[in-house]
Amino acid sequence: MRLSAVFSPFTYPIYFFLATILAGTVLLMLPGSLNGASIDFVDALFTATSATCVTGLAVVDTGTHFSRMGQGVILSMIQLGGLGIMTYASLVFYLWRRKVTLTDRLAVGQSLMHDSTFSLGRFLVRLVAWTAALEGIGALLLHSFDPHGFTPWSAVFHSISAFCNAGFGLHADSLTQWRGNAGVNLTIMGLIVLGGLGFSVIVELEGWLTGHLPWRRRGQRRKPRLSWYARTVLAVSAFLIVGGAAAIYMAEVVGLDRGLSFSEGVLAAFFQSVTCRTAGFNTLDVGQLTTISLLVMTFLMFVGGSPGSCAGGVKTTTLRVLWAFAVSKIKGRQQPVVGRFAVDRETVARAVSLTLVAIFLVAFGTLWLVVSEGGDVPHPAARGLFLEILFEVVSAFGTVGLSMGITPTLSVSGKIVITLLMFVGRLGPIVFLTALGRLQEQPRYVWPEESMLIG
Repeated sequence: MRLSAVFSPFTYPIYFFLATILAGTVLLMLPGSLNGASIDFVDALFTATSATCVTGLAVVDTGTHFSRMGQGVILSMIQLGGLGIMTYASLVFYLWRRKVTLTDRLAVGQSLMHDSTFSLGRFLVRLVAWTAALEGIGALLLHSFDPHGFTPWSAVFHSISAFCNAGFGLHADSLTQWRGNAGVNLTIMGLIVLGGLGFSVIVELEGWLTGHLPWRRRGQRRKPRLSWYARTVLAVSAFLIVGGAAAIYMAEVVGLDRGLSFSEGVLAAFFQSVTCRTAGFNTLDVGQLTTISLLVMTFLMFVGGSPGSCAGGVKTTTLRVLWAFAVSKIKGRQQPVVGRFAVDRETVARAVSLTLVAIFLVAFGTLWLVVSEGGDVPHPAARGLFLEILFEVVSAFGTVGLSMGITPTLSVSGKIVITLLMFVGRLGPIVFLTALGRLQEQPRYVWPEESMLIG
């Protein structure tokens, strides 16, 4: 095994995340981080992983169990995890005028900007500035819409948590008490969507919007256009949000009378559709939703956000590539087409591999929790437990943070499995597969091929 493969740009994110999680675990166990309570190592590790991996699953109430110092530790881990510790490390190197190697530039560029030729320093400064501006605007809006419910500290905490798609809140009932507050709902949803689009798309949107301003168009021959990648991300994201909201509205408002007005029902449906794209906040009691809504939300959590964003899941582009691949096979075409371009074979192979690995991880986690949390209970007594476990596992893998209420009651082994799923889900299975692949020596031979009857 080569030392250069053990310490390569593809393994750096794993080490950085591990170091941050362990440091956060130690800090959360300090007496100053606790509000007159106690926490064991497993619960502290679970909380630190959930914060660093911007998941939001919690075994204890964040607002009451932790002091202001503990909440600050959690918020710091959310910010680090949301933007990516690899990004922060590169920014530190840049600010200290240290030379970032070409391989590091390529690794960061491919994961964040979908471009291996960008200027790392200029991009990182712009990224941090955009993040601070959006989170600051979000905090000001939350405080202005409800100064008593969102104090300055609470507004900043929830704004950062929303933009980083973390879902950590300081209220035991999440945001259910603001279910009818359009300002709070739209602010949180806006932060979640922006945090889940990916930084490269945000930068493109900024250039596209400013390019259409009348005073910026003087002397320009044509209007600026979004790239094929950005249009794909925006189209798939919009489809999932609207489609998910429609399904949830039909199941919760039309199919089940919850006493909501039309505007409240539409707002709640859109909020749940947006938040299960890996944010973790909720304005409806998740444990009381219909099975239809829970299945729709499970699918949305599995897909997650877009590449290079604060969100987890298999990503929107993976879903679009798989759909194009399926359509191409149905129509008998050789190439899967998305918009004006065909997708290359390597991208299709990565999308299929990522989805298969994700399905395997979800299946493994579900099986483990079925055994550890209800394996000794007859099925009639455990009715409904399977859906709760599946929802929890997908929420952890997709770094969403929504739960049907079983998180605090998980056994030690169950908490450890959920912790591992959050860690793998945040970095992405592809990162681990790539890192493991670089540790292996590639064979210098090929096996003879043979066809096999399928289907």
